[in-house]
Amino acid sequence: MTSRIRLLGPLGARLALAFLVVAVGALALLTGLVLVAAERDVTQLARQEQDHTMAAVASAAATAYARAGGWERVDLDPALALAADHQASLVVLDAAGRQVATSSGGSGRGPLRMKAVDAGGRPVGTVRVRFAAGGLTSAERHLRDALVGTVATGAGLAALLALTMAVVVSRHITRPLVALTKTVQAMEGGDRMARVGEVAAPGELGELARAFDRMAEALAEEDSLRRALVADVAHELRTPLAILQGTLEGMADGVVKTTPAQLSSLHEDVLRLGRIVEDLETLAAADAAGLSLDARPVDLAEVAGSAAFQMRPQFEAAGLRLDSNLAPVVVEGDRDRLHQVAMNLLTNALKFTPAGGRVRLEVAGNGSTARLTVADTGSGIPAADLPRVFDRFWRGAHPGAAGSGIGLTVVAELAWAHRGTVDVESEPGQGTRVTVSLPRA
Repeated sequence: MTSRIRLLGPLGARLALAFLVVAVGALALLTGLVLVAAERDVTQLARQEQDHTMAAVASAAATAYARAGGWERVDLDPALALAADHQASLVVLDAAGRQVATSSGGSGRGPLRMKAVDAGGRPVGTVRVRFAAGGLTSAERHLRDALVGTVATGAGLAALLALTMAVVVSRHITRPLVALTKTVQAMEGGDRMARVGEVAAPGELGELARAFDRMAEALAEEDSLRRALVADVAHELRTPLAILQGTLEGMADGVVKTTPAQLSSLHEDVLRLGRIVEDLETLAAADAAGLSLDARPVDLAEVAGSAAFQMRPQFEAAGLRLDSNLAPVVVEGDRDRLHQVAMNLLTNALKFTPAGGRVRLEVAGNGSTARLTVADTGSGIPAADLPRVFDRFWRGAHPGAAGSGIGLTVVAELAWAHRGTVDVESEPGQGTRVTVSLPRA
């Protein structure tokens, strides 16, 4: 048992045993049916042979009677020889039931058969034939035994083949599961680079192994991004904190004068810290499974217009033109969350569009869908980076990609929370177009 478990494992042993039970059960049923049919056919053949023997013995006795003109000087050797050839004992009786002749051959333990002897169209006697035990001759028993032996040998070889195939198939099925289990245990032990790799596995099992590797890659990548975010956030926090600490200490020591300009600078640093903390809180809220939405009918054009009005001073300060084309369209959603979506899209466009560029904000309805679109004439996004723009903590390699890297992640989470979608179209040097599609109320 131990060697079997080591060879197949508990699941493989159970599968092999199940396959073997099914195969042996089918073989046993088939063997039983074959043996029953063979026994029936051999018995029927023996019965037919006995009928022929009885007819031949009775005919031989009638012929002998006719030649002798009676039973007194009759020669029954041919009839006795026929009975002996079939390993049967023969008794010949006259019409009065007196014994005329008897044979000493045959086993005398089989079935007794009787047949009338007719001569000249009238019964003149009776022959009694007792066949061999079981009603079969030695040749018929040999045929039956040979058939049974052949079937039994075939069944044994088939059972051995079934056992071999059960072990092979079970190992083939359980191999990817064993590899997957070892990989999971390795990852549990701290090996984050453990992978199942390519395994020869049928159908769903092979797909399970590949899906696990893809999941492990995604977890490793997200963990790397999270580590990078922690380092970036620590760096972002360290600079304003150091400035605040140094300036406040200088003010406390009297080295730095407390002037409105100094206080304004400190206030800017505090706002910078607040924005970083707010980004992290926003992601946590958007990513939470229980994100609460105060859903009610909202005019998406009004929400987008409010965001544009709030952002317009920043666009003017950056030397950018902000155009709006807002058609009233009502959606069922949370006004504050939708305002946050518009603000994030406008902030991204502001960040990646150089001075002199243009940003266009549009709201329109199309059938049962409302669309909020922000298009810019900025630097665009490389094609290789487009699939990852919604990954949390990912900021790309663009030199202007500062911040926490969660703006579009929050947009996507909030759009999905409203049963909507987000699409990004971009070409390097041609600008970017982000469209949020929401169901109309």
